Amino acid sequence: MGTRLSLLLVWIGLLLAAVPVLAHHAFSGEFDATQPVTLRGTITKVEWVNPHSWFYIDVKGPDGKVTNWGIEGGAPNALIRQGWRRDSLPLGTEIVVTAYRAKNGTARANGRSITFPDGRNLFVGSSGTGAPGDPKQ
Repeated sequence: MGTRLSLLLVWIGLLLAAVPVLAHHAFSGEFDATQPVTLRGTITKVEWVNPHSWFYIDVKGPDGKVTNWGIEGGAPNALIRQGWRRDSLPLGTEIVVTAYRAKNGTARANGRSITFPDGRNLFVGSSGTGAPGDPKQ
């Protein structure tokens, strides 16, 4: 009986350890679905990190001021399964990003898609976030 109880406690412990992974932020916790934004800029940095990838673009405003925007994308593994490669976003490339602004007004957004100068499109978002158009909303 002691072995069964020990195994049950280990199993419960493993389940509880997984809860923080499942509790990672929802789209609506940080981004505003009512504030879509289209950004044209040059890629300055790409971070393949979990739980979300990030890429940064310099966007020139109407006043000529350049702002570096951080764009959140899907997890690296999810992007790779969609056909992305580490060199899919070459630094210095000008792109157009459709995204949703951060609620706090900073230069951050949750990316939906990228359009390259040659017309190619890449899906940036991750599913299960609750973002607009997410099949798991």
